[in-house]
Amino acid sequence: MIVLNAEGISKSYSEKILLDKVGLCISEGDKIGLIGVNGTGKSTFLKILAGAEEAESGSIAVGKGVRIGYLPQNPVFNEDLTVLEQVLSGVSAGQRDTKEFEAKTLLTKLGFDDYSQKISNLSGGQKKRVAMAAALAAESELLILDEPTNHIDSSMVDWLEGYLAAYPGAIFMVTHDRYFLERVANKIVELEGGKLYSYPANYSKYLELKSQRQEMELATQRKRQSLLRKELEWIQRGARARGTKARFRVERFEELSSIPEIAEQSKLEITATMSRMGKKTVELENVCKSYGERTLIRDFSYHLLRTDRLGILGPNGCGKSTLLRMIAGKIAPDSGTITLGETIRLGYFSQEWEEMDPNARAIDYLKDIALEVETSNGTLTAAQLMETFLFDSTLQYTAIGRLSGGERRRLYLLGILMESPNVLLLDEPTNDLDIQTLTILEDYLETFPGAVIVVSHDRYFLDKVVEHVFVYQGDGRIVQYNGGYTDYISQYKEEKKQREKQSAPRTERPAHEQKLKFTYKEEREFETIDDVIAQLEEKIENADREMAQSSADFVRLQELMDEKAQLESELAQKMERWVYLNDLNDAILAQQKK
Repeated sequence: MIVLNAEGISKSYSEKILLDKVGLCISEGDKIGLIGVNGTGKSTFLKILAGAEEAESGSIAVGKGVRIGYLPQNPVFNEDLTVLEQVLSGVSAGQRDTKEFEAKTLLTKLGFDDYSQKISNLSGGQKKRVAMAAALAAESELLILDEPTNHIDSSMVDWLEGYLAAYPGAIFMVTHDRYFLERVANKIVELEGGKLYSYPANYSKYLELKSQRQEMELATQRKRQSLLRKELEWIQRGARARGTKARFRVERFEELSSIPEIAEQSKLEITATMSRMGKKTVELENVCKSYGERTLIRDFSYHLLRTDRLGILGPNGCGKSTLLRMIAGKIAPDSGTITLGETIRLGYFSQEWEEMDPNARAIDYLKDIALEVETSNGTLTAAQLMETFLFDSTLQYTAIGRLSGGERRRLYLLGILMESPNVLLLDEPTNDLDIQTLTILEDYLETFPGAVIVVSHDRYFLDKVVEHVFVYQGDGRIVQYNGGYTDYISQYKEEKKQREKQSAPRTERPAHEQKLKFTYKEEREFETIDDVIAQLEEKIENADREMAQSSADFVRLQELMDEKAQLESELAQKMERWVYLNDLNDAILAQQKK
């Protein structure tokens, strides 16, 4: 069934064409990821489809009975409502009582335990999570989501990933989280130069299909250019459009000449050089930080190495940004010391960024930092450096207030790199940056000769950039793990399994006798325990399947989660028993062989 069909949608912003007669058909079960460079019009397209903005031309047909849930990039709230009231505001009055449990479950998953908080008391990130819960709780057959993974930590992203993968309705979303696109999307739509290109695939397959498309387009262009050269040679030899054949050749030349060439895609290049770094970098000794009775950091010590690649992980509000702000000298620790070497030049990319004058031109913002910069490609002016950062001549002289959120963040990042830092502190650098920019930033950080400390919930970014992670474990404790995000999760799961194994109740072994043997009950148990374990594993698999099908029924979903937890507990005990019985059987057989 077709959920939504858009045809001939056009939209311009000033002289820039964002959407040029584009069309999109969303069918039941589609989970579509929209990607593209910042400023190309992705959020605008979502607003048009959601009915929040008008297109200049074109039509949108919504399927009969189809309701749309919309998560905008910058939600607007009634500040007087409570968190729960805001989430239920999109639910019909007759359904609110039955939807309240679902709303509370969603809020809990998104980090809220006080449903009576006023919206006016929340941070920007918390408000975005409330808007997410409201969009998910609404009765809709189509979810339109603009950056759903922003402002939520890694554990919440994992949960949301599973929730949306099992969501029974259609989804159309903008996200730059590549693991999310890989695991949730079954179709990728790319907005480029005002046109939409559709790929029936997840992210990794999209990369393959896009490469094939570009190769075919280039091959077609090369063939056309070859024909054009031949026609040009023929005309230059003095042909006149007198006969039918001659006129045909001239007309074909004009037709070939009028076809626009495929523009070579701009590539973001980051070439700013690093200042010299001495032996002493950044040293933290017994650093502590609390706010009121809440301890964020307790006795944390670390000496930063010259080429360290550190990732900092933890739930929102645990103190990750606080640690970076202390290193940057923005706030002081309660106790302990943070010492920077004399040659250290910090580049601090703040999550909130600095205040930018919306009326200032983009190029003037950079000229206030430096008129020119020494790079590996020689001396570049501010304008030349902006070109390498995908700011063409039009964007350079555009007021900052008219740039997209991603373009402003890219400008802010460029300003930091123009100062030639040798230690980079990056607080959520991936928010609002498009995939093309992220890819080049990752490549740059891989070759950056200094140290990098990054706070991020972008799992893909962490896997590519960092070499070890510091994880907030609660009560101010910070624990180090080697590797990137995926390595940490693997190690954490293994540690958790070992803790559960140690805490699981153990069946006492019978007193060691001169002749080992099974009791009658043990013998019967040994004969049947493999089947019992297989049955438990099958029940757990069935529970998983039913949970995926019951994602919209939160009462049943909670029952299934409780049932699965009980089954897993029984399975753990049976596995312990299986180990004991098999060890005893091996000992009996060994005794019999003697």
